[in-house]
Amino acid sequence: MGWGNIYKRRMKVCTVAFLIYLDYKALQQREKWTNKTKTDALWENAHKRNAKRVLGLIVELEGLWVKLGQYLSTRADVLPEAYICLLKQLQDSLPPRPLEEVCQTIQKELGKSMNELFLDFVDVPLATASIAQVHRATLLNGREVVVKVQHEGIKTIILEDLKNAKSIVDWIAWAEPQYNFNPMMDEWCKESPKELDFNHEAENTRTVAKNLGCDTKCDDNTHADRVDVLIPEVIQSTEKVLISEFMDGIRINDIEALEEFGVDKQKVVEEITRAYAHQIYVDGFFNGDPHPGNFLVSKEPPYHPILLDFGLTKKLSSSFKKALAKMFLASTEGDHVALLSAFAEMGLKLRLDIPEQAMETTSVLFRSTTPAKESHETMKSLADQRAKNMKVIQDKMQLNQKEAKRFNPVDAFPGDIVIFSRVLNLLRGLSSTMNVRIVYQEIMRPFAESVLQGNISRGPMENDHWVYDTPAHSNVEAKLRQLLVELGNNNKILGVQVCAYKDGEVIIDTAAGVLGRYDPRPVQPDSLFPVFSVTKGITAGMLHWLVDTGKLNLEEDVANIWPEFGSCGKHNIKVHHVLNHTSGLHNAVADLIEDPLLISDWEECLNRVALSEPETEPGQEQLYHYLTFGWICGGIIEHASKRKFKEILEEAFVRSLQIEGEFYIGIPPGVESRLATLTPDTEDLKKLSGIRGRPDMPSTFQPEQFATALPVLFNMLNVRRAMIPAANGHFSARALARYYAALVDGGVVPPPHSSSSKPALGSHPHIPKFPAQPSPKQQKGNRSKKIAAAFRNMGTNTYEKTTQDSKDHDIGSHSRNTSSDSNTCNASDTVLDEVVVNPNPQKDGAKIFSNPRIHDAFMGVGEYANLVKADGKFGLGFRRYYSQDGSLIGFGHSGMGGSTAFCDIKNRLSIAVTLNKMVFGAETGKIVHFICSELNIPVPADYLRFAETAPSDGKPLIN
Repeated sequence: MGWGNIYKRRMKVCTVAFLIYLDYKALQQREKWTNKTKTDALWENAHKRNAKRVLGLIVELEGLWVKLGQYLSTRADVLPEAYICLLKQLQDSLPPRPLEEVCQTIQKELGKSMNELFLDFVDVPLATASIAQVHRATLLNGREVVVKVQHEGIKTIILEDLKNAKSIVDWIAWAEPQYNFNPMMDEWCKESPKELDFNHEAENTRTVAKNLGCDTKCDDNTHADRVDVLIPEVIQSTEKVLISEFMDGIRINDIEALEEFGVDKQKVVEEITRAYAHQIYVDGFFNGDPHPGNFLVSKEPPYHPILLDFGLTKKLSSSFKKALAKMFLASTEGDHVALLSAFAEMGLKLRLDIPEQAMETTSVLFRSTTPAKESHETMKSLADQRAKNMKVIQDKMQLNQKEAKRFNPVDAFPGDIVIFSRVLNLLRGLSSTMNVRIVYQEIMRPFAESVLQGNISRGPMENDHWVYDTPAHSNVEAKLRQLLVELGNNNKILGVQVCAYKDGEVIIDTAAGVLGRYDPRPVQPDSLFPVFSVTKGITAGMLHWLVDTGKLNLEEDVANIWPEFGSCGKHNIKVHHVLNHTSGLHNAVADLIEDPLLISDWEECLNRVALSEPETEPGQEQLYHYLTFGWICGGIIEHASKRKFKEILEEAFVRSLQIEGEFYIGIPPGVESRLATLTPDTEDLKKLSGIRGRPDMPSTFQPEQFATALPVLFNMLNVRRAMIPAANGHFSARALARYYAALVDGGVVPPPHSSSSKPALGSHPHIPKFPAQPSPKQQKGNRSKKIAAAFRNMGTNTYEKTTQDSKDHDIGSHSRNTSSDSNTCNASDTVLDEVVVNPNPQKDGAKIFSNPRIHDAFMGVGEYANLVKADGKFGLGFRRYYSQDGSLIGFGHSGMGGSTAFCDIKNRLSIAVTLNKMVFGAETGKIVHFICSELNIPVPADYLRFAETAPSDGKPLIN
């Protein structure tokens, strides 16, 4: 092709693109002054005009533009019908090239005459596409084949078309920044030239056929990853000629023929989708061009799909394949943490903290397909969602409308995801064209899970590093690790942390397992676990700290501290009623169950609690305030101190105990890389029915509903970041154990945590700081100083790539709340006279409490006995713990799911267990029972029944 023709080709492309752009921009202005009843007709006419322009240009120029037209013709889910109707002509065939040209290419490439190669060669091509045309032929041995022959001079044309297409995309990105297709274009420019070598396509075809089992005879269709598709066998190839097996089939877009043969279109498209799921997730090697022209359906029952044309095929690295699988599964689970982890692993970097928008965008990518007749509604829905996301970005970055248009929230976009996204879009378009509905989450899930199952071991048998490699602090810890291995091998533990202090020293600090069902990263001592009601023990401690510092009185009316709270008959509720679960507000704000995301709104929850009405008189009944406990306490804390809840938490405990980065009620941005993800134990869920109707539980507490809904809800990043003082603590076991080690000694801060625990406890900033983010190239020019300042304030993507032993990333662990059994011993009103605060605190040791009877205050005994319900399970904010003989031995709190933290006062022991697989008592009980037995100290009565020799009553451990 001469330079003159190249120049003319470029001018035609630019002219048509500019005309279409001006047409739509003019229509946007005209629409403002047009009656709304006429706007649909205006847009429809514009679509028809411009679709004709596009089709005319493609037919005239051919080359790469045909491929673009074929791609657009499959997007019936998002493109106007006018484009689909015209461009689908390109799926059939282009005008054929001269037979003489075809024969010359064959003879030149194969080095033989046509008569020496074929018994018969059909002059009329089966199809003519952008790069080649295909003829049917018969080899000398009588075998029926198809011969694919590359067009003469097409390589020069394709490479020039790529340059022109790139120029158009650059121009669109400049004129309409919200439509920046550069990542896709860059990847296409890299991959498309590979299609020009048919040796490459031949090898790709053989590889995919082998991966899908198409080159072997197998009648076993029972395997989950078995795919029922056909791929023609490759017989011979050169750079410009490809000879393969002939398979007679129906074009997949020939709806009439499919119906005539009785083909189940739904089943065919589902099987094609399964084939691509297998290629992507299992093989990491997939065809990047699934347009309708590349599919046939066999004419014999059971009507298998036939996959053709493997010129554009993408190979993924093992790590990227796993990241794609994690991204898909995180999207289906609504797991923000795993999603951000997947982004980091695949190299997709965001410029700002927008986890909700990232999840919504990913969910759109994996959404179920819609038939073509619903395309208008789909387009409108996607446009509305895009506008909503841009508004969030605009507000977060403090941009005006023009600046927001030009702001790209993605800092780095991996090329591999471009072809992956293109495949999903083409498959979605195929489904729409066939008028079938495909649920990607159902079809692709088994394949994505299979990728990670090999990486996420179900237990230590498959993972030599299942227990995190740190030195054991004691013989007890070494033996405990063996118990954890047993529990892991029985698939009862996914991820776990156990920490214990004895006499002020660390005797256990063990981490094991993985961070989540789809997150194979190891649990470390600084991992953050969501612990549900274990949080109540910290919130209660904050109220006692305010009492200890003279800012609060346990016998004071809450309404005196928090005036708004005094409405609706709550004027007689005192602080001690709240701590003792006797305020009568156990069922308040129960409507949050209907709209659970409201629990993320701190002010709204406080307002609702303040306006709620008690069901019983204060002090009359002790009924577990599973959520309202936290909001009432939180309101008291903020009003009594005149400061924010988190400020008090940091001053009272975090800084004093040196547990920065591992002790949160509502996490800050920047710790996501250390978060454990919740998953329910399906077997233990069956036990929860026994809790319903328990006399100490409020009527609105529905355990089965909570256990199934809570993992999904509390895996959401906006909920993790919310302040929910009854249930939203994110801690490491070692931070919790250190907290209770201080409480067990009456508030004396223990010596520094063990130096052999890495990363060191407290070595990370509590509120992460982010480096300034330089403005990218595309943001130069009209970028204002305000945007640069916003970058400095917002920092970079809040998902940190975790590196072991790094002292720059945050440390933290989630603890899960375990619950206590209903069959507990009665409370004792006796003062623990034999238990005294550690008389020998460390020299220069600080104290977080000065009250010498602080233990009595926690447990509601001695002079505090009149402030609690007699014989109740709870003291003043803490769960009472008893020995088998009924002696009161300590206090703590557990929560739904298995995590727990408590202390034994006489033996100066504190224990914390955090879990991410939501078991309901047994595993936690075995761990606690084992530690106490090894130390030869009383096992709390709640955990006695979980001994290996004790018969299990099947009841879950719930507060």
